[in-house]
Amino acid sequence: MNDVERYLFDLQGFLVIDNVLSVEELDELNRVIDEQNYPPPNGEDVFTQRFYDFLEWESDVFRKLLTHPRVIPYLPELIGDTFRLDHEYGILMQRGNPAGTLHGGGTPYDPAQYYIYRNEKMYNGLTVVSWALTDMLPGQGGFCCIPGSHKSNITCPENFRSVVDDPPCLAGVHQKAGDVLIFTEALTHGTLPWHAEHQRRSILFKYIPGHASWGQPRSDDSLLKKMGSEEQRRMLEPPYVAERRTVLPRN
Repeated sequence: MNDVERYLFDLQGFLVIDNVLSVEELDELNRVIDEQNYPPPNGEDVFTQRFYDFLEWESDVFRKLLTHPRVIPYLPELIGDTFRLDHEYGILMQRGNPAGTLHGGGTPYDPAQYYIYRNEKMYNGLTVVSWALTDMLPGQGGFCCIPGSHKSNITCPENFRSVVDDPPCLAGVHQKAGDVLIFTEALTHGTLPWHAEHQRRSILFKYIPGHASWGQPRSDDSLLKKMGSEEQRRMLEPPYVAERRTVLPRN
């Protein structure tokens, strides 16, 4: 991370990295999703807009994102030298899909979802890397948050939780297809209703310090066998405290 990126993440609780994926990579990722023939995401519940198990698909294009060399070097600065993948899912939204309620925040303290700055270094709990496979531009919808709320000492007012009511401090965070959004789960965040004609497609990897776990640790070894590198396999290790350092991919 450079000095500007550190400042923006500390200030806002999120950072957008532009143009990480090429047109060819985007085409391949979207083609593989098309092959799954998912039904249109019409549900009122935002959880019906999610899909899973893409790390287990035959194609390795999603597994390659797990330790992408443009993104993974940010994580030691944000989480610490040891981190692992906690869980992951994809989001599909189409025109008319509703907003998602705001959640998260610096207060009350959550031992798995936090932001701390000590000794000139940031420490985050659950940290999200969100890959935009389609545009999420102004007026279209997608990710939103209350910038700076990861450091709030006051609990978010309940009447701010509804995105529909458009609280005055709410901000949409826009991404072009191929951009990557990194944010701390300590940030108060949610989803704007989707207004664009094209489908929203996002892939979310949620990383966490190596000793911690938010979701239930994986127990199926079959996924480990599909990983194409030692770096990918280490992302699936269970939580533990013993000294280890995450191996970053070589350029």
